[in-house]
Amino acid sequence: MPLSEAEKWLDHLGSCSPCYKDFSELRKVREVQRNRTLLAIAASILVAVGIASWVFVQRHNETLVAQTAVLDLRSRSVSRSTEPNPGEQPLELRRGFSQLNIYLPLGSPEGAYEVRIVTASGDSLLNTGGPARLNDGVTSLRVKGDAIFARPGPYSLQIRKPPSEWSSYPLVLR
Repeated sequence: MPLSEAEKWLDHLGSCSPCYKDFSELRKVREVQRNRTLLAIAASILVAVGIASWVFVQRHNETLVAQTAVLDLRSRSVSRSTEPNPGEQPLELRRGFSQLNIYLPLGSPEGAYEVRIVTASGDSLLNTGGPARLNDGVTSLRVKGDAIFARPGPYSLQIRKPPSEWSSYPLVLR
């Protein structure tokens, strides 16, 4: 309503006490509704920020944990073929690692090793290598790698100390 049309109503509101009282109550109701709406919006924003922060922290913590993966082969028997040893459970590894610590089978010598993760058809998912070191009777090998884009499922972990043959271990990527 234009101000010129509202002028006659404004004059009446200023002079009629019951109408002014009704107008004041309507204004208070509208202000309460407005405040409730603003409070609901603010609460929704706080809840959304809280949930987003929680998800971010969880993913960040998961990333930190998943960055370094450990595979313990000390109690594993060496298989020189791509077929797993009968009765041996596959190794488990989460995708997304940036470093892989491998405890080699007992009696493994120090030196340069090659590591690869291959599919059942022989396609290589990861090719890397590094020096193995003997610490407290355990030969450990640290290699950098990333299998974040691999599909979850069965693979083979293959390790060798050149010029030796590959030793294969069943592996499941999660």
